[in-house]
Amino acid sequence: MADLVIPADLLPTDGRFGCGPSKIRGAQLESLVTAGATILGTSHRQAPVKNLVGSVREGLATLFDIPDGYEVVLGNGGSTAFWDAAAFGLVERRAENLSFGEFGSKFAKAVAAPWLEAPHVVTAPGGSRSELEIVEGVDVYAYPHNETSTGVMAPVVRAAGDPGALTVVDATSAAGGVQFDTGAADVYYFAPQKNFASDGGLWLALFSPAAIERVERIAASDRYIPEFLSLKNAVDNSRLDQTLNTPAITTLLLLDDQIRWINGSGGLAWADIRTKESSNALYEWAESVDYATPFVADPAHRSQVVATIDLDDAIDAKAVSAALRQNGIVDTEPYRKLGRNQLRIATFTAIDPDDVRQLIKAIDYTVAALRG
Repeated sequence: MADLVIPADLLPTDGRFGCGPSKIRGAQLESLVTAGATILGTSHRQAPVKNLVGSVREGLATLFDIPDGYEVVLGNGGSTAFWDAAAFGLVERRAENLSFGEFGSKFAKAVAAPWLEAPHVVTAPGGSRSELEIVEGVDVYAYPHNETSTGVMAPVVRAAGDPGALTVVDATSAAGGVQFDTGAADVYYFAPQKNFASDGGLWLALFSPAAIERVERIAASDRYIPEFLSLKNAVDNSRLDQTLNTPAITTLLLLDDQIRWINGSGGLAWADIRTKESSNALYEWAESVDYATPFVADPAHRSQVVATIDLDDAIDAKAVSAALRQNGIVDTEPYRKLGRNQLRIATFTAIDPDDVRQLIKAIDYTVAALRG
């Protein structure tokens, strides 16, 4: 397969289908050398960068149509940092975690902290999802909106648990590409390197008034909280349009441009339609050919932003991905820990549905060549 050349008329215009970091639009890169030219390399405590952070926060508030009292909060570090921050400053006594992929399982490990009661973890086999179980004494119910590793998506619903219990949703690969009811979550957090087509190293979140009250109450207690992982520090600094430590300005510039693009194109409803168009094309194709099957068997569990497609054992998925990569179509490999003969294809908001349809043609051509 080293010499396979896919005909040009079967290739997508842009061959980036990775699940993060994801495709960055050309207009975003152009903004770095135009609007960003006077901001990059300047102090993050001065007006230009603070205004940039303010623009990101305002743009996200508009995009998600946040309810009254909700705030857009951001902090240094990605989702991994947020998991640890939540263990210190959001979970009061005990969490429940849905674990049906890598992100859910990692958050469950983070809240298995010595100062907390052992979390109640509800697991599900790969390719399916677990469901909320109301448990007395749980004060944080946490689950992923979308599992990037497996291509499983869950609805955003509030957990009707004990009075005061918070619903905390990991939205890293869903935010900006999937429509939902913002008021159904107390914390909806994400990193910007998926649908928001930026770089990592930053977390952002939508906090309800109840979540902010929880953060302030725990911060006022005698619990030890490292300064870098203090959610109260994040809230206080966000209100000043800044972060505790120096943020990556390039990340903020790319993020701000992407938010403006989505809002200007029709907002979250438009993005939702766009990602569904792309993912539906992949699932319909996989069900129509004799060598592919959607990994997620239940259509109601299938992600609209990360499609995982199993290939027949007679077709080597690694050889398919390698041939695609040689032809400029990159990052279709499966999640490394899943260990399946599979393609994993992002259908994030920046990815053109027409490019997804071209990708399908390229895969068909490659498989036909493999079969000889």
